[in-house]
Amino acid sequence: MYKLTEKENLLRLLETGYPEYLPEYDFFGWGAGTTMFRDQKSPDGYIVDEFGVEMTTSEASMGGYMPVPGRIFLKDIRKWRDVVKLPDISHVDWERQAEKDMKGKDWVTKPVIVHNLGYFMLLMNMMGFVDGLCAMEEEPEEVYALFDYVSGYFLEKEKALLKYYHGDIYELADDTAAMQFPFISTETYRKLVKPFAQREAELALNAGLKIGMHDCGKCESFIDDWIDMGVSLWEPAQVGNDLLAVQKKYHGKLAFAGGWDNQGRISFPETPDEELAQAVRDYIDRYAPGGGFCFMAGVVGSKDEEVHKRKTALVKQIYLDYGRDWYKNHGG
Repeated sequence: MYKLTEKENLLRLLETGYPEYLPEYDFFGWGAGTTMFRDQKSPDGYIVDEFGVEMTTSEASMGGYMPVPGRIFLKDIRKWRDVVKLPDISHVDWERQAEKDMKGKDWVTKPVIVHNLGYFMLLMNMMGFVDGLCAMEEEPEEVYALFDYVSGYFLEKEKALLKYYHGDIYELADDTAAMQFPFISTETYRKLVKPFAQREAELALNAGLKIGMHDCGKCESFIDDWIDMGVSLWEPAQVGNDLLAVQKKYHGKLAFAGGWDNQGRISFPETPDEELAQAVRDYIDRYAPGGGFCFMAGVVGSKDEEVHKRKTALVKQIYLDYGRDWYKNHGG
């Protein structure tokens, strides 16, 4: 039916601004990171990340792992050298690890997105938001030194991901904003975060990958810096940003996946089916004409609940019946 696979179609979108058919961005299905730290547990039974930060998850986080509330890994940024130790991955059989992590993934016809943790979120995970933000303001030299120390490890891991994981997009994942405003200024971002994200971006670009950015909240103030780093895809592009203006200003330079109000009532399970269906069609009509857009809509709630399954299926059907061939049916 289509000339292009999902992989080819997404890459065409990033290269030209317009796909053959409207892509449906698969946030979880296309992601490919290493799982080798998932078996590490703290004495209290929590999963710990590669640095030793205790992590937990819940239905509210939609499967995402976040630091355990009240467990602070790094209490004083000036003491990071005594606390933060880099994992030793020199012994890892990356070819075998990649086979395990990529098992079941169709990396021939579907895009593969490889990723590392971002530097801003690394600090927030270690210190919590209050102390982490204070550290960036009060002790920027120490924050920079910590990021510089960790950067060598992240680049070493990135090289393995680029070599063995069949990636098409390297994603810089860093939530630098809340729903209504950024957590940090553009000046702080450029001084403390961008230099290290740029190192990773350059490595991936030189390996022939596209660069993606995962950043929630109202983070559009950082877009110029993302473009400067080579970013060509942004998700989830939440509705607190002026996405129509972004779409117009950065056409052909930056595509986005998202634009769906995943925190508004339209995503609640109580919303009538007819209202949800019309909202999905309106959502497609709003952003598809400008190009540079990937469909990424859904409903909140537990995946095990019948209402969630039914409404998720409804959203998917609207995409298939109305959205997928939008460019064909609307003349490009």
